Amino acid sequence: MNEKKIGLASVIATGVGLVVASSCLLTLGIGAGSLGTPFIITMAIACLVNIFTLLSIAELNALMPNLTGGLAQFSLACVGPFVTIICMVGGYLLCNSLAGSVEGAVFGNTFAEIFSDYGIPAWVFTVILIFFLALTNLNGVDVFIKVQDFVAYALILSIVAMGIMGALGIGTGEMIEQPAALATDFKSITGLCGVAFFLFVGGEYVIPLTKSCKNAKRDIPLGMVLSMIIIFGMQAFLTLGFKNYTEWGTLASHTTPQMLYGQVLLGPLGKYWMLLITLLAAVSSVNTVMGSLAYILMGMAKINLLPQIFQKVNKTGAPYVGILLETGIFIVLNITGLSSTSSISYMISVLAVLWLISYIISNLNVIILRKRLANAPRTFKTPLGYTVPILGMVGSAYMIYNIDPSWEVKLSLYRVVLITLVALGIYSFIWVKTKVKRPLFKPYPIKEVMAMENDLYQEYHARKKAG
Repeated sequence: MNEKKIGLASVIATGVGLVVASSCLLTLGIGAGSLGTPFIITMAIACLVNIFTLLSIAELNALMPNLTGGLAQFSLACVGPFVTIICMVGGYLLCNSLAGSVEGAVFGNTFAEIFSDYGIPAWVFTVILIFFLALTNLNGVDVFIKVQDFVAYALILSIVAMGIMGALGIGTGEMIEQPAALATDFKSITGLCGVAFFLFVGGEYVIPLTKSCKNAKRDIPLGMVLSMIIIFGMQAFLTLGFKNYTEWGTLASHTTPQMLYGQVLLGPLGKYWMLLITLLAAVSSVNTVMGSLAYILMGMAKINLLPQIFQKVNKTGAPYVGILLETGIFIVLNITGLSSTSSISYMISVLAVLWLISYIISNLNVIILRKRLANAPRTFKTPLGYTVPILGMVGSAYMIYNIDPSWEVKLSLYRVVLITLVALGIYSFIWVKTKVKRPLFKPYPIKEVMAMENDLYQEYHARKKAG
């Protein structure tokens, strides 16, 4: 059986897939409309910090390769089960369930607007999309990758083309005169790093696909870094295009800035082209969340941090329980209208803080294992000693500090995050004490974590518990 079927191009497609979402296009409009072209510097800072974290994750993956749960298993070997559950459930399951629902809602709202004469609710189109992507993911990694490759590269080419046309001023629309920069001071530029973070988060979602890579040693770290660089280039060109064709103030306040830009750049053609880009972004994001998160849940179940039912796979090898769970969450949130409420951006900010906290833990994991297993073989190691993980931790903490320009909103976000962490802590404490039955903060030996990946480990401990 040939399981190694994914090349570098597919790794990049998956990396770009989750990161470039419809909500990112909205975030880009807000950031660029607030700073002008200096927002490119802000994006570069956020991109670099995320690359630091991804390099750290690549080293963890090189030390403990082929682990389905990725970050969950890395953390289990470094900080123990209690912290691992909090980070993974808070920073991944909650965050991405909501993010995937939002992207589905964007898709549904767009189609509902197109077919407004028929009076079809937006959630109907969303459910159709979700069912289609659930079927592709249930058919295994082959179909998942084929869909992801096509959608991601169509998305990249479209955004780059429209960005270059706008940056060079060769659109059919009328160019405008406006200052390139609205603010150039250090505080303003770095103050929106928390906003720019949304444009690059999620590149580590290629980790669960390591076992399917032709050359994981090269493709995983290189694919994650190239994904970030490609995304930065796309967003930078769009920002330059915004400068030539859209008023900064209008851009910052517009609910669909990408549609505004497309229309002023190329008229009706640009409007429908950008509509296609928005739809591709929604498909790409939902597909990546649904597929990759299911494998992460399966990995967490293998190490007894979630119920064992998440390990079940169908005849194509797809972890169908996780896929069906995500499908159900996406559908419920959209039918109830939760994912389209005015508070959605606020909630995404809360969950982004949780995600950044998990990034800090990932960088800390590298430092811990560098000291604990200094001479262990690694197929990839971050350069410059501890510099990269430390910069990743400091940068992530700084983006948490700059998650919102308003101190009132920022303190409100912190309160919600604290309440969420307390709730997750209670759940984690109960699960570890009643199900895991191991010390809360004691790391697992790496050999044991890697052994957990084998079904024989689970069978042995099940028989031991029964007998």
